[in-house]
Parts: sequence; C-alpha cells; structure tokens
Amino acid sequence: MIKVKPYKFWFVTGSQPLYGPETILEVEENSKKIVASLNESNKLPNQIEFKQVATTAKEIHELALAANASEDCAGVITWMHTFSPAKSWIAGLKALQTPLLHFHTQFNRDIPWETIDMDFMNTNQAAHGDREYGFIGTRLGLGRKVIVGYWQDQSVLSQIASWMKTAIGVKEGTNIRVARFGDNMRNVAVTDGDKIEAQIKFGWTVDYYGIGDLVEEINQVKDEDLEKLYQEYEELYELPEEASQPGEIRDSILYQAKVELALKSFLSKGNYNAFTTNFEDLHGMKQLPGLAAQRLMAQGYGFAGEGDWRTAALTRLMKILADNKETSFMEDYTYHLEPGHERILGSHMLEVCPTISANKPKIIVEPLGIGDREDPARLVFDGKGGEAINVSLVEMGGRYRLIINEVRAEQPNKATPKLPVAKALWEPKPSLAEATTAWIYAGGAHHTVLSFKVTTEQLVDFAEMVDIECVVIDDDLNLRQFRNELKWNQAIFRK
Repeated sequence: MIKVKPYKFWFVTGSQPLYGPETILEVEENSKKIVASLNESNKLPNQIEFKQVATTAKEIHELALAANASEDCAGVITWMHTFSPAKSWIAGLKALQTPLLHFHTQFNRDIPWETIDMDFMNTNQAAHGDREYGFIGTRLGLGRKVIVGYWQDQSVLSQIASWMKTAIGVKEGTNIRVARFGDNMRNVAVTDGDKIEAQIKFGWTVDYYGIGDLVEEINQVKDEDLEKLYQEYEELYELPEEASQPGEIRDSILYQAKVELALKSFLSKGNYNAFTTNFEDLHGMKQLPGLAAQRLMAQGYGFAGEGDWRTAALTRLMKILADNKETSFMEDYTYHLEPGHERILGSHMLEVCPTISANKPKIIVEPLGIGDREDPARLVFDGKGGEAINVSLVEMGGRYRLIINEVRAEQPNKATPKLPVAKALWEPKPSLAEATTAWIYAGGAHHTVLSFKVTTEQLVDFAEMVDIECVVIDDDLNLRQFRNELKWNQAIFRK
C-alpha cells in the first residue's frame, strides 16, 4: 500500500493570564494527562502532541502560524479548560489554515459534591469557557468540528479518530497527484472540469501524459520482474487452466502484468498516487489496462476510467480515510426493478478494486466490446455485502458539490456467466426511486467511489474543512426539502 506519513495533531488548551501561575500549571498538568490518555487508548490513528496552554492573543496567533507551517501537523485540537476570553482567539483563528477540532470536555467526569469550592469552579470552567470560544468560531464563520463528551468515553474516542482520519485526508490533498493518460472521454460532460480550481480548492495536482509515455515504460519491463509478478498472481487468484501453458490466455495475463509494472514505475518516478486511462486513447497498447488498474487500486492508488481525474483523486482520498480497505472506483450500470426488491448493479468495464471482494478473485480473459484491442485480462469477483456509501464529486461551475448516498450492499446471489466483470449490488437508501431522484436533481455522476469503511460523517467533515457543498441522501431524505437545500446551497456556495 502507498504509505501516508505519520502526521501528528497539536493539542492546545485555552486559558488567560489572570488566573496566575499555579492555576496555569494545574491546567497544563491536566491537559498533559488527557493527551497521554488519548494516546495510550490505542483508539486513535495518530499521535497527539500537547503544545501549550495559550493565554494571550500573541501566543495563539504564533501557534496558528506554526501549525500552518508545519509539514507534520495535520490538525489542531483546542479545549478551554478555564475561561479563555474569545477576543484573544480572533487573530489566531483567522490565520489558521489547518483543520480544527473544538473538543468540549472537562478534566473531571463527576462533580466532587463534598469538596467542590470556588477554586475548583474557577479552574474547571469548560462548561462556559467553551461556549465563549464556540461563539467566536461561529461569529467568524469558521469551519470546524465540535466533539462533546468525557475524554475517556469510547464514543468520544471514536469521533476523534474519525475526525483525525479526515484531517489527514485534507493534509494529504496537497500530495494527491493524478497522472492522466489521454484526455477525458470525448463528449462526456460530468468527467470534465477545471483542474486549476481543483488544485486551488483541494491541493490536487492533475497532469496530462500521452499514452506513448506509458508505452515507452511498458517496453522497458524486464522479463525476470514479469515472471515474479506472475507468480504472485498465481498465489493470490484463481487462474484459467489455459494459463498453465504458453498461449493467448497466458500472454494476455502477462501483458497486464507488464502494464502493471510499467504503470507503477511511471507513477513512482513522477510521485503520482492516482491515475486515469481512456479506452479512446490506446495507441501503441495491446490492451486497455484492466487487471493492472485493479491491482494498483488494491495497493492504494486512486483510479477512475475514461479520463475522470476528479473521481480518481476522490478514490485516492477515500482510500486514505479507509486505510485502503473495502473502497473502490465504481459505476452505476443497470437496475433490478422487482417491486420491493429494487437494486442497483454496479461495475465497470474492467476496473473494480478487489478490496471490496467477497470471494477469491478470478483472473479471466474475455473480449471487450470497446477500445478495439486484444482481449484484456481482468479480475472477476462478487462485491461484499454490508452498510456502505456511494459518493460522487461534481463541479457546478467554479464550485464543488459532494454527494453521498448511504446504501445497503449485498453479495450477489445469482451467477452472471456471460458478464465477465467484477460487480457489486446495493439498495440505495431510502429507496432506489427516491435516492435516484435526489441524485439526479443534485447532478450526481455515473462514476462514484463505493466504500464500506469511509463514513458519511467523515465526508461531511471533509466538506466542512475544505469549504465545499455537501448533500446526503439517506433514510431521512425528504425530496421537497432536499430540492430546496440544493437551491439554498447554490446561493451560499456561489463565490
């Protein structure tokens, strides 16, 4: 899997100079105990580093600038242990460009009824200190996450962990680099878009390469590397009997192995972690990358077909959030409209990631009706069942809309012997008719990312962090309200 660097999160406690050094020292000691407990819980994906008790506007502003400049800091966690006058936070919060978590907790879980006195009350003031701080965040129109609860509660730890993953995805945005082999599919609208705006908004870099650049890399693959990779295929997948002997089937699989090695080499040299291909641009190639694209997705690369660079970047982002588990590029293909059992069959020509597979994938070689090339090898499997989300990122004329549909996936129980593709089956919430109506009103694309690991909350948090529109289609959908929400959002997010 492509590695993500071990980012840290800064923990900052708010107070003020009026309390005196003894109180500030107590606040600092309590804060360090909380941070130590959070780190020792083994529930968080990354380490938290206690930075300081901030008491003045100057300290807070300097800390915000330091967080912005740090390559290792993926987010700032703030907590007002005592009362921290919010005017002191204005300059710092305005300057902060790093994801922010407002953690509303307190050091003691229970009120110490028999010993509580004014000293205790003056020191443990999160109940109104965090409200003062919360007001200034709202007054500034600040995008941030608020988590409320005792710092040792399991639900609180889960929420913090989820937010941290999302913040890392935002930080890694500046490292998401998409290599486009060819342009997007001709005459297709939803896969096109403004690559400059994507770099401004998300930090994503999208570069074009002619397919000849990849062909040149294919021609340099060494036979010994090819045989080694083929042996890996034999260990991981079921292969056709014909592949045991020299011939067209074995040659087709070997060619995909050659493409995989060439793609990985090319992407590594350019520091790319996502890519697109296009069946309309294959000059010099024998096959459209199928097995090769699936294999690279399984290693953590973002991918989308037909030159859809935006969904390729979204795939990479969601693989970061999911630790590369059970997340794949997807496409809505056809419907099952049996009353009371309506379902969507999702797939793609060749390229579905095996991380969502419910069974051991098979490598098969079958004709492909497009691309005008040799029969490509690809992995075939049935997608798993479970709660999942299906996500589309579309551009609405200089601004972005993230569309999330919660779904109930199920492993297909019927064979499709004449359909040689990996496939997934799901029921959209609240129903196929309502969800699809909302999806179409929202302008959702046919290319999506399906994930069993990434949550709706994580992507809502992501949209808040990068300041883009986000709409959710779930069991609570009200179509009339949803359509109004789209109109309101158009006014709010139009820059």
